[in-house]
Amino acid sequence: MPPAETIGAPASIGKSVQIRGEVKGSEDLLVDGVVEGTITLTESRLTIGPHAKVQANVSARDVVVIGNLDGDIQATGRVELRAGANLKGDIHAARLSIEENAVFSGKVDLVQSAGQAGSDRGAAAAQTPVGAGKTGTMFSAPN
Repeated sequence: MPPAETIGAPASIGKSVQIRGEVKGSEDLLVDGVVEGTITLTESRLTIGPHAKVQANVSARDVVVIGNLDGDIQATGRVELRAGANLKGDIHAARLSIEENAVFSGKVDLVQSAGQAGSDRGAAAAQTPVGAGKTGTMFSAPN
């Protein structure tokens, strides 16, 4: 039986691990190594750790980037670019959070999820300055 502190912990790809190909799963995943290809975690959370070097298109419920990601992100929930993140690729998500000192190069498409009501959010919202009078802004604080 696993120790109590590891129950609910995400699966992980360590710093010394290199994967080329397709990564699929149905549990949360922490990538801190090298991945080239695709990562698909439809109903789970993907974290690109601080030591990660990922060249892949990723699809997950939530995506947190702390390290390097070169590829597009497709998320049904939230994308978080934390301090130190370096993302080259497009983001298609319901919510986006970008911390100071995160580097991002690409396009943003914020889509309205089934549970959201209210203002029209889309690619135009990504170009609206924060506080410019729209009810939905591009940047949001973590819940």
